Amino acid sequence: MRKRIIYLLAWYAVASLNIANAQTSWKPVKGTLTTPWTNKVNPYKALPEYPRPQMVREGWQNLNGLWNYAISPILEDKPSEWQGKILVPFAIESDLSGVKKAVGPEEILWYQRTFTAPDLANKRLLLHFGAVDWKTTVWINGKKVGTHQGGYDAFSFDITSAIQKGQQQILVKVWDPTDKGFQPIGKQTLNPRGIWYTSTTGIWQTVWLEAVPQNAIEHLKITPDIDAKTASVIVSATNGATGYSVRATAFDHGKKVSETKGALNEPLTLQLNNMKLWSPDDPFLYDLTVSLYRNGQKVDEVKSYFGMRKISLEKDEKGVPRLFLNNKALFQFGPLDQGFWPDGIYTAPTDDALKFDIQSTKNWGFNMIRKHVKVEPQRWYYWCDKIGMLVWQDMPSGDLGGNSWDSRPGQMTGRKMEKDRTAESEAIYKTEWNAIIKALHPFPCIVVWVPFNEAWGQFKTKEITEWTKKLDPSRLVNAASGGNFLENVGDILDLHNYPDPQMPTPYLFGKKQVVVLGEFGGLGLPLEEHTWQDKNNWGYQTFKNQQELETRYARLMNDLSALIPLGLSAAVYTQTTDVEIETNGLMTYDRKVFKIDPKRLKELHQKLYQHSVK
Repeated sequence: MRKRIIYLLAWYAVASLNIANAQTSWKPVKGTLTTPWTNKVNPYKALPEYPRPQMVREGWQNLNGLWNYAISPILEDKPSEWQGKILVPFAIESDLSGVKKAVGPEEILWYQRTFTAPDLANKRLLLHFGAVDWKTTVWINGKKVGTHQGGYDAFSFDITSAIQKGQQQILVKVWDPTDKGFQPIGKQTLNPRGIWYTSTTGIWQTVWLEAVPQNAIEHLKITPDIDAKTASVIVSATNGATGYSVRATAFDHGKKVSETKGALNEPLTLQLNNMKLWSPDDPFLYDLTVSLYRNGQKVDEVKSYFGMRKISLEKDEKGVPRLFLNNKALFQFGPLDQGFWPDGIYTAPTDDALKFDIQSTKNWGFNMIRKHVKVEPQRWYYWCDKIGMLVWQDMPSGDLGGNSWDSRPGQMTGRKMEKDRTAESEAIYKTEWNAIIKALHPFPCIVVWVPFNEAWGQFKTKEITEWTKKLDPSRLVNAASGGNFLENVGDILDLHNYPDPQMPTPYLFGKKQVVVLGEFGGLGLPLEEHTWQDKNNWGYQTFKNQQELETRYARLMNDLSALIPLGLSAAVYTQTTDVEIETNGLMTYDRKVFKIDPKRLKELHQKLYQHSVK
């Protein structure tokens, strides 16, 4: 106990010194716009929240904070000197990084810091990265511990064998070709313009350490079945654990309501006789505890949660395919949400900021969000689960080739083309999409997977759609939002049209797929002192004041409402916020001005849900 007290006092002294140093040596680069959270970023406690809410384990260490950085030529083995401090996990191009420098495809971004390892006591030490864009190599104390490719999926390295006495050193090497490569990039570009935005290079989600048992729970796959009143839990463990058993226990506000035992890698069934459903109107979540046992002794335990909900494609009483939630038809309506920030680019400045966009969307009367060609930190999906927002999750576009456009797109009715990709390009896409689906599977908010957007790098559509459905049969698949429509491929036919609402013609394919309007609107209103640049901003249709905007928006809602009885099942309005020179958001890029009063928006949206679709 005495040694532990001395250790804690020493740690506190070092931590206090680090706080003082951090607060005096770092500040955001002065940028074009700030958000209400820019000045709330603490360099010693940058995004301090536990980053993996679907599998919480005690005993972790946040490594966000000030790291050394350097940019070197691509052929240089290691940097000759450090060029300054960067605030992790903010991308080097961002204001909040404290650096704000571009990194080209002929350069390497390096990170370095030290840390004190916990007392492992027969445990293993895992180094977790929420996301790093794009190719990452990591050394601990000079020993290479792993390489990862992918800009949107979390990854971990077991660094136990590299740990030494005293201080530990992490060295991270990142190469990112952005739009000069063929990996998934979403809307990132080295040349921002129009609908293409500032790139994100390097670490952009939380970095953290976790001490785990020699054999530990590695992944939870939770799948609800409201018809059977059950939830299936499949538990996998590290190091090929054999001879282990698993217990899963569900709780309703602390009261145990179901428990089951079984083996690893096999479905455990939680029976929920007095089942409570999850929906946007009532986002009820069960708490879940999963324990790993060997010879009757508990060796590991994690906390999680799940929601009981069902998404399906059914026909209404008129024979029209509709989106059903929990066995009831529900018109789904939400904004296109790109997840960009003027101060953090891909990374929200704080967890409150991350939550703000979702809560605002809810307050506006939407019940869905289309997360557009980006994957968010897991806490974003956690807040959607808690607040009650349905999510359509896009795969970030990549390897666009000749299928991208610099101009402002108008009507997107589907392109009769697919892109030929190399075997390496296809493998990169499939590896990352598989990892994304696996990681996000437990979040009940997600109801639709979207593999392709507007033929941007679209390839082998039928194969990829069927493979996506096989990876997760519990959700619907929108094969190509605004891209190539293929008969009976995927569950959804998705048209993009700006600015006015239209819908695909359902009889083209025998009424076997739901028809939706995947993008429309884009009404622009630049507001002085809240724009990325002073002039040459744009929207698909631009207005002079908020009253003009509201009047036009109300007309869009009336026109949209008329399409629902004709078979339209969902719509996505562009967009949640302004993004760089696009000024077609419902709020400004700095999140300081709502362009239409939230109460008025909610009022306009309510009639969309009042149609008697059965």
